[in-house]
Amino acid sequence: MMEDNNMGKVPGMEWSDSSSGASDDQQHDQQEQPVIHAPVPVRPRLPSRKSSGTMIVPRDSIEVGPVEMALGPDDVRAMSPRRTSQDLEMLSKEAREELQRHAKALQDSLLALFHRIEAVKEEHNKLDNNNKFLQKYIGDLMSTSKITAPTSRPKK
Repeated sequence: MMEDNNMGKVPGMEWSDSSSGASDDQQHDQQEQPVIHAPVPVRPRLPSRKSSGTMIVPRDSIEVGPVEMALGPDDVRAMSPRRTSQDLEMLSKEAREELQRHAKALQDSLLALFHRIEAVKEEHNKLDNNNKFLQKYIGDLMSTSKITAPTSRPKK
């Protein structure tokens, strides 16, 4: 079976078995065809600018300082949580009152603890004195009694 060598190939293209890779006809065809190059883009020129001058502004100039902006009620910047001096004064007064209430409660609880400690001390001293009295009483009874004397038991 013999296949057609030109089948499925681009017309005008021939295969060569030589190491040069192209036939003389192809080189001749390439030289006759005009070469098309893409145009090189050119950057547009910038318009000339004037110097912005010095950036130094005198201290007494009206251009120095914060700029007051008129903000509408729906503007997000107008809704910021900044507080006025009256708001800050009221908050500090409330905080001070809360701290005073807390300090008073702590003082009351400390006073209650102190009174409880004093009562426990009194109870302890009372019980300690009673214990000493009972120890002395039992000691006196033992010394006067014949219970402490050694007795011999008769054997049965």
